[in-house]
Amino acid sequence: MKKQELLRAENVSEVFGGLKAVSDFNFYINEGELVGLIGPNGAGKTTAFNLFTGVYKPTSGTISFAGKSIVGLKPHEITQQGIARTFQNIRLFSELSVLDNVKIAHHSRIKYGLGEAVLRVGRYLTEETAVEEESLRLLSIFKLESHAYELARELPYGAQRRLEIARALATQPKLLLLDEPAAGMNPQETKELMDMIRWVRDEFKLTVLLIEHDMSLVMGICERIYVLEYGMVIASGTPQEIQTNPDVIKAYLGGEE
Repeated sequence: MKKQELLRAENVSEVFGGLKAVSDFNFYINEGELVGLIGPNGAGKTTAFNLFTGVYKPTSGTISFAGKSIVGLKPHEITQQGIARTFQNIRLFSELSVLDNVKIAHHSRIKYGLGEAVLRVGRYLTEETAVEEESLRLLSIFKLESHAYELARELPYGAQRRLEIARALATQPKLLLLDEPAAGMNPQETKELMDMIRWVRDEFKLTVLLIEHDMSLVMGICERIYVLEYGMVIASGTPQEIQTNPDVIKAYLGGEE
């Protein structure tokens, strides 16, 4: 059965003060795929993520999600559509507990009103109980339940990375964007992360797009890869095709013409 397309960018450009961060960017990802986006520093990878999540509005071109344009939507509106992300630099609420970091992400979908929250009646109690139970379940999945009531800033680096992914999953996404999830990890942690990303994709029935510099991770788990250089796609294909592409070898993998 042919997979349904989930996200598509067509002829997307983003210009900052005359500098094109991405140029005529064309991209698609199908439901259930695990796709990588790679390229040298400054190639435009994080800019692409910012375009997909509403942080930037494209200067030109179109971006559609599940068949509908998302250009012009605010980041929280895109989250409600079903796109969640992590960041290259971890962005947790460091002074809140591990549990509260995940609970906050659920609140994009709560239905109780302000009056119910103030009086703690009606849907408030029911929904808050469900949010706490689901948050604890996510923490258990990511082996963080024993840290639930600790401050997020007290977690080791690798655990903070796992918490950020758990928080993203709390928004119940269809598409998960991971921005350099292995940054700062040792080889053993990277291998464990690789296994976890595969498991999360299958268990939560997600589509995953990741930016990553660790080639062992990208080549080990991605089904397709896009390569950016100077904001333009210079190659796309399977890991095997990318590894042997002369343009990629020259631009990214350090080879010679």
